[in-house]
Amino acid sequence: MSARTRIRERKATGISILVALQALACAFFLADLASDVMTDGIGLHLAIEMIAAIALLAAVVLGAMRVRGLITAARRDEAAVATAQGALGELIRLRFEEWQLTAAEADVALFALKGCDISEIARLRGSAAGTVRAQLAKVYSKAGVESRSGLIALFLEDLIALPDKSSRVLGG
Repeated sequence: MSARTRIRERKATGISILVALQALACAFFLADLASDVMTDGIGLHLAIEMIAAIALLAAVVLGAMRVRGLITAARRDEAAVATAQGALGELIRLRFEEWQLTAAEADVALFALKGCDISEIARLRGSAAGTVRAQLAKVYSKAGVESRSGLIALFLEDLIALPDKSSRVLGG
């Protein structure tokens, strides 16, 4: 389980506990209201209290439904991100194979795609900045681009599906 998932689950647990406490308070108010009605009958004060208790009950139910929906959406979004990460990883692997990058060039290209600058890449790889520059130049040449932004654009082009013009015309 990733750190992000653990944090999300802790937040969901905290919010669920809060909603449960609200439900407990609502049950207390409804029980107190029922006791007061049985003892004193329904008067203006108890009628107002009844409306407030019913509103609280509705808020608790709607809040619980909303929390559940948000948790479900967060889990769905996390699954979509994981799928996209897998797809991007596979796309990168395929392009690197297609361009016949060496292992060192592939490492340097991956660091470049992640946004590392030349000095960071050199430090991470334990090599000289000049070596990294030369490897990046080879990567750009093999990929048919001139810069890091061109390299990134190649991958974005493959990942961003533009709607077909005919589907826009037909309203689909």
